[in-house]
Amino acid sequence: MDDQTTVSSVAENGGRYHNNRSESEVLDIYPLSCYYFGSKEAIPLKNETLYDRVLRMKANYDAYGMRKCVAAVIVVELFKHPHLLLLQVNNSVFKLPGGRLRPGESDINCLKRKLSSKLSVGEDGRGPEWEIGECLGMWWRPNFETLLYPYLPPNIKSPKECTKLFLVKLPASRRFIVPKNFKLLAVPLSQIHDNHEAYGPIISGVPQLLSKFSFNIVES
Repeated sequence: MDDQTTVSSVAENGGRYHNNRSESEVLDIYPLSCYYFGSKEAIPLKNETLYDRVLRMKANYDAYGMRKCVAAVIVVELFKHPHLLLLQVNNSVFKLPGGRLRPGESDINCLKRKLSSKLSVGEDGRGPEWEIGECLGMWWRPNFETLLYPYLPPNIKSPKECTKLFLVKLPASRRFIVPKNFKLLAVPLSQIHDNHEAYGPIISGVPQLLSKFSFNIVES
């Protein structure tokens, strides 16, 4: 086999790989206009200092072990660009929809419960079933301080928190009903990417997690 044949074979195989990857990593997203947005009664929020929060985390850790959380990555289309749905609390902090697991609860069941609680009428889950896709990434809190990392340092044997990010695929239409003290915002991925100051490390890293997908905008 001469050098030219070798190069041609590699290029051909690479082309097949690229085509297969493109077919398997396509994510359908629908225009924001396909969805209805309403509000419901506000939900109580913890008004605590950082010190109080650390004390609460330590007490929960002693009682239940490592804190386990899940978060939803939900993408829609606006102005021909993918936008991420974010919850904004008190007009300041941005969060991915989700929350903490109950003892013995699975990741998927918890995320469905949290999505129904924060983005639907209630935990009874009225409306279409939430379609939970793959786990896109995991973030770890080695100690009780606020910092989280997208890896677990090898010297940490007892991490205090693990947060898993799951892709959530939307149907062609859905009603989003959000507590009055929250805002549900569609933020372009280009604005979020690497913007740690505004969105924090987890949210600002979502565009990179989604970079393996080709977005297929499904016209309404």
